[in-house]
Amino acid sequence: MQTHPLILAGTETTTGSTFQHRSAIDQQDLGAVCLAGKNEVNSAISAAMQARAPMARLSAGARESALRRTAEAIMDRQEEFAQLITAETAKPISLARGEVARAVNTFEIAAEEAKRIAGEVISLDTLQSSERRFGIVRRFPRGVVIGISPFNFPINLVAHKVAPALAAGCPIILKPPPQAPLTSLLLGRILRDLKLPAGAFSVMPCANDIAELLVRDDRPAVLSFTGSAKVGWHLKSICGRKRSVLELGGNAAVIVEADADLDVAAQRIVTGAFAHAGQVCIKVQRVFAHENIADRLLARLIEITNTLGMGDPRHQDVLVGPLIDEANAQRVAAWVSEAVKAGANIVAGGTREGQFYRPTWLTDVPEDAKASCEEMFGPVATFARYQDFEAALHAVNATEYGLQAGVFTQSLPKMLQAFETLEVGGVIVNDVPTYRVDQMPYGGVKGSGLGREGPKYAIEAFTEPRLLAIKP
Repeated sequence: MQTHPLILAGTETTTGSTFQHRSAIDQQDLGAVCLAGKNEVNSAISAAMQARAPMARLSAGARESALRRTAEAIMDRQEEFAQLITAETAKPISLARGEVARAVNTFEIAAEEAKRIAGEVISLDTLQSSERRFGIVRRFPRGVVIGISPFNFPINLVAHKVAPALAAGCPIILKPPPQAPLTSLLLGRILRDLKLPAGAFSVMPCANDIAELLVRDDRPAVLSFTGSAKVGWHLKSICGRKRSVLELGGNAAVIVEADADLDVAAQRIVTGAFAHAGQVCIKVQRVFAHENIADRLLARLIEITNTLGMGDPRHQDVLVGPLIDEANAQRVAAWVSEAVKAGANIVAGGTREGQFYRPTWLTDVPEDAKASCEEMFGPVATFARYQDFEAALHAVNATEYGLQAGVFTQSLPKMLQAFETLEVGGVIVNDVPTYRVDQMPYGGVKGSGLGREGPKYAIEAFTEPRLLAIKP
């Protein structure tokens, strides 16, 4: 049986501890994955610290070239990546191929941003005693980045940590998701061929307690985490003085006004709610429809939902595959049952078969039911009616999360009202909150995190300004 070594300071390394990795589709054995322990983590940090200076000295051109070569290498192996993503996570193959294309784009964007890490010249002569003085502000890499990523986008969310770190001149230690380590290791082998300074990157599959040792260590300078709110806020509490970028969960909402194109809205809402079995942090979870069009919209949503391709994610026409494991399918079923007991109605779906949960619409869901107020991370969405647009905005805000929200309307004043009122990281007009392109400043407020991803914005978090004050 194949053994997959971890990558320690750019070198494939076997360890005495492994776990047997299995496909989320059919439990097929994908081989033994080497796990990092205390010694490997300490070695990775030490090597990364030694790489700080040579990484910081890399020219913008050298960093751009490394990132472009990475993008080209991923493109050359795009089908290999896509098939691996589907095998590891049960993501439908059409979505996996789209994710790989996005990862290529993320590295290309980071390559451009590597040339644009700008500073400024500022005047310091506002006092007579400072006449003729001026300052130069430049951004310098903060140091070692710890990147921790989830299973649902196992190449592109990794790219959103690795690419800006390399663009900024920061070494990075990546802790990949336990459900999808092979995708990260494949990327690590591509990075190995770039001939970056020794210690510039490590890919360290490891148990959670070992990951906590990595986060607690005082030597790394930045923690970049994508995952659940519970884990993210815990890691922030133990990470010490590190700069933290946290992209956490959400229960994203959509408002559909009476003037919206209902067919367009319905098509986009169904895709946003149920693609990849709803295992997306900005999936559509809550829909608020104006009472004048609510019945028509709900009927159309149910009609489209009932036509969705559901089944083996290796088939091109499947949009909804199994959840990552049966435990999560059981959790989704339990949350739906809890909502029904509290007064909710199932108007579509609502059944489970092993890891599969049929795409489900709920109405009359109490605000305090988990299906409404927590992150579902599964193929379930709620539907509610409203009379007043301002009340709908407040309903969207009535949650501890604030990642993104969608608003379907032709009214510019209402677009601007939503932009000014919604407590989220991004307002998406005439599309669903699931919309993301990789140059966007992406992240949330409240319980949904800190900071922003997107190469330009992550580079800002991974660097710090330094002033040179000059007296001629």
